[in-house]
Amino acid sequence: MDNVTRAPLFRDPIYDGAADPVLIWNREAKEWWMLYTNRRATAEDRNVAWVHGTDIGVASSIDGKEWVYRGTIEGLDTEWGRNTFWAPEIYWHEGTYHMYVSYIQGVPERWGHQADMLHYTSPDLIAWTFRSKLNISDSKIIDACIYQMPGGKFRMWFKENNHTYAAESSDLYDWTRVGLVIEGRFHEGPNVFRFKNYYWLIVDEWRGQGVYRSEDLVHWERNGLILDQPGTREDDGTIGLHADVVVQGEQAYIFYFTHPERTNGNEESSSYGKRRSSIQAAELEVVDGVLVCDRNKPFDLKLLPE
Repeated sequence: MDNVTRAPLFRDPIYDGAADPVLIWNREAKEWWMLYTNRRATAEDRNVAWVHGTDIGVASSIDGKEWVYRGTIEGLDTEWGRNTFWAPEIYWHEGTYHMYVSYIQGVPERWGHQADMLHYTSPDLIAWTFRSKLNISDSKIIDACIYQMPGGKFRMWFKENNHTYAAESSDLYDWTRVGLVIEGRFHEGPNVFRFKNYYWLIVDEWRGQGVYRSEDLVHWERNGLILDQPGTREDDGTIGLHADVVVQGEQAYIFYFTHPERTNGNEESSSYGKRRSSIQAAELEVVDGVLVCDRNKPFDLKLLPE
């Protein structure tokens, strides 16, 4: 069954904690790259130190079917020591790759430490130049997502105080705060894309992905919940967490991660089995204006060059 996408799609061979994936076409290497939070699931750390002290992992693929681990992004540190990088967003514009990545100083053993959004640029996804720490919030912020507005400006959605906020820029360097976008149930990991004549925003509600729909990228209406029911594929029997979406013509694919051995939602655990994570992929569809995802449906993942 060569035309059936494998599950899991990818596991990090070093720490086995791949999470928060983002996909980008590497125009220089002519291959797809997946960048992700490289959680240290195999580390025998106290409390939640294992989710800190993380680099950004990289895997590559020609067409999205088979992924090969390539290493970690180097040169991101702006100060000495072992520090934490989470949830990269990569955006290509006019010959330059822009990375917006959440940064925490050091390796905290508990949640709640200050998180900042750092901006880097690169010509090739390998050598990165630090540009700035974004001044768009007095609170800790993580999980950036970038999409260009119809009028030409760029909008960033991000998590602040367990809700989705936004900022706007004309050049991807200088950002102005817009404010609250999605409130209600606590969530993280906003991701915006266009598919089947609508704009969509998904957020990780720790019970599946909450879905919102818009016609202008400003006003959003609730549209449902996906990846909330256990799947039947290997390592896919729990909720789908922090996702990215790649749209190619009439097809859209969602890339998310699971904690396969967690049986009661997204609970934490000190054991390796409960910490490890797997990247999965599934196909998205729109039925009667509603975004749906049958994670058990066989499909042929074939990402084309961009």
